[in-house]
Amino acid sequence: MTFAILSSYFEKLEETSSRLALIDILSDLFKESSKDEIDKIVYLTQGRIAPFFEPIEIGMAEKTVAQALAKAYSSTKEEVLILYGKVGDMGLVAEQLSKNQKSILRQARDKNQKLSVSEVFEILTKIAKTSGEGTVEKRQTLLSDLLKKLDPVSAKHLVRIPLGNIRLGIGDPTVLDGLAKAASNAAGAKFDRTMARKPLEGAYNRTSDLGLIAKTLWEEGLDSVQKLKVQIGKPIRSELCERLPNPEKVFEKMGERIHATPKYDGFRVQIHKDGNKVSMFSRNLENMTHMFPELIEGALKQVRAKTAILDTEALAYQKESEEFLPFQETTKRRRKHNILEMAKSLPLRAFVFDILYVDGKSLIDTALVERMEILKKTVKQDDILIPSPGKILDDPKDLQLMLEDSISKGLEGVVVKKTESPYEAGGRSFNWVKLKRHSAGELQDTIDCVILGYISGKGKRTAFGAGALLVGLYDDDKDEFVTVSKIGTGLTDEEWREIHKRADKVKVDHKPARVNSLTIPSVWIRPSIVIEVLADEITRSPVHTAGAIINDGVKEPGYALRFPRLVSFRGGDKRAEDATTVKELISMYNQQGKK
Repeated sequence: MTFAILSSYFEKLEETSSRLALIDILSDLFKESSKDEIDKIVYLTQGRIAPFFEPIEIGMAEKTVAQALAKAYSSTKEEVLILYGKVGDMGLVAEQLSKNQKSILRQARDKNQKLSVSEVFEILTKIAKTSGEGTVEKRQTLLSDLLKKLDPVSAKHLVRIPLGNIRLGIGDPTVLDGLAKAASNAAGAKFDRTMARKPLEGAYNRTSDLGLIAKTLWEEGLDSVQKLKVQIGKPIRSELCERLPNPEKVFEKMGERIHATPKYDGFRVQIHKDGNKVSMFSRNLENMTHMFPELIEGALKQVRAKTAILDTEALAYQKESEEFLPFQETTKRRRKHNILEMAKSLPLRAFVFDILYVDGKSLIDTALVERMEILKKTVKQDDILIPSPGKILDDPKDLQLMLEDSISKGLEGVVVKKTESPYEAGGRSFNWVKLKRHSAGELQDTIDCVILGYISGKGKRTAFGAGALLVGLYDDDKDEFVTVSKIGTGLTDEEWREIHKRADKVKVDHKPARVNSLTIPSVWIRPSIVIEVLADEITRSPVHTAGAIINDGVKEPGYALRFPRLVSFRGGDKRAEDATTVKELISMYNQQGKK
């Protein structure tokens, strides 16, 4: 496939405002892809040249790309940046500069329209792996030479990749649907989203690698995809928690015996040990190995196995005083520079609460109580990795005491699990439940929302560019974002300016395909910014689309937040798809009504 054809598909994806249309376009694209390039095409649709967990980043700054554009199109860096200031998208700048090329240059460029996806992918990979003296200049030259060979539309989509701003609005579930539909159609079968996607989703939860799944599907078929196993070095997608309001409801829902551990407020870190090599991944699949050298040391020193995968929560902790430092302190460790100095001044401890793999054997289908026994034998006690196998409880009073003890130590609460449950990779069910409390002492929780757009400010807020935020939740059944509130309070003047600055980097000129909203903001933005929100209560609302359904021809209203206010920006630990789900919100609404 030529890169020009791939870019024509990207153009269709960018322009659509329908998720079903996204699936159809992706299906058509994948059907046109050969088995030698399908993995590369899948990665490029994600704006990547490798899975999210591989530390291969092109990572070119806007000014560096501007210099490459200037070199490719006989302009100056200053002229490129001025144009960028006007249109707000370096892709559109590339498209416009390419269109303005002199006819003789266009003719030479048009002869290169046969440039393949694999050739472009190879050059992007070379850019990413360029290092050492003169790295910036070498990368600029590689990108510039590539741009000279591309048509305007291809140039637009190409430059967005090194900037990490692909603008296609595609989620991983939508890619899986596209693959499932393409494979089903190729086999002559009628497309059944649920039946065709389930094995693909299972493989993705175990391997977190869409390119691997696509290549295996194209080369060996669906049976081989289903046989893809947990692998050291490929993160397993984290199991997540549901909510229940109190210990009594926990036992009512989960049975007479439960397993409980403290709920730590830090970084979810999955530690992979393979001999003398240790890798670490965040819950959103980012490779964090370079950030935490002390945890590498702990894994090599304490793990009594050649290979192992541990599920942990890493946070700043003073063992002598049993003091858990606030999450704001822990977040200081999320950095690219001065890592060793920070590791000395603010060392992290990883509380190991699960083990998913040991010495060549996957444990995700093993019962929780058995995993805890294996955990005790595998991770020896020390002060870096701290085994946290939890307790078996059979009385709500004991759970209440554990909850109060955790809160008194500055923790968020407790996590309760069914004793015989497997590890449900990528799942959220009542196998795992969290008990937390509101700042006023009630068993409630904040809500993680996604910013979907903003309404221009009035009066004093005119200067900030944003006067109210349109925020939503993630509907994991439909792979779409639905609205739940507008937020106009809880931000300082500086935070309003910060919102405007962040939002303008991901704003789009039409409603994103995966957004379901009755409200039309002044500016739509690509769902990517996650914020933590506190509200007085959850109410029903015909204005918002979270949970709105049509039942026997009657439209039932959605759910909304009453008196919402922003608490904090979530860091890089949460993608938009990791925000609070509609199911969770409805569960919280029902619990709220029974207080």
